[in-house]
Amino acid sequence: MLIFPDLINMTIFWLILLFVFVIVEAFTVQIVSIWFAFGALCAMIASIFGAEIWLQAVLFFGVSALSLILTRPLIKKFILPKRVPTNYEQVIGQKAVVSEAIDNIEATGAVRTGGTEWTARSEDGTKIAVGTEVKIVAIEGVKAIVSVKTEE
Repeated sequence: MLIFPDLINMTIFWLILLFVFVIVEAFTVQIVSIWFAFGALCAMIASIFGAEIWLQAVLFFGVSALSLILTRPLIKKFILPKRVPTNYEQVIGQKAVVSEAIDNIEATGAVRTGGTEWTARSEDGTKIAVGTEVKIVAIEGVKAIVSVKTEE
């Protein structure tokens, strides 16, 4: 024999679920559960009006999925932080001129590219003299990793 919960028990169930989703949302930095709170709210309203349990469950999953599908792109566009490119991405692969002799053992060296001075280290550990044209192959922290530029 199947025992179906009465109207009050299901309404309380959906209310508790709604409360849990709202609390989870309040304590997270990102938007993670608001869609499920909408689904629980709709299922709770259906329960108050005496809807069958299967309909309440369908409403919960349906509204949750629909609100997720419809609002997630907007959330990503307007709320999530935008990635701001930094100048290090632009200098990789660029030519530079050594402005302070590069010596990895002595931890000295600098290059100038595009009007910006970078602390520099040699990619292969060789010493590079002032005035040498090099190519920036990577950035590690605040240091440009360079190699002696070869003609292409």
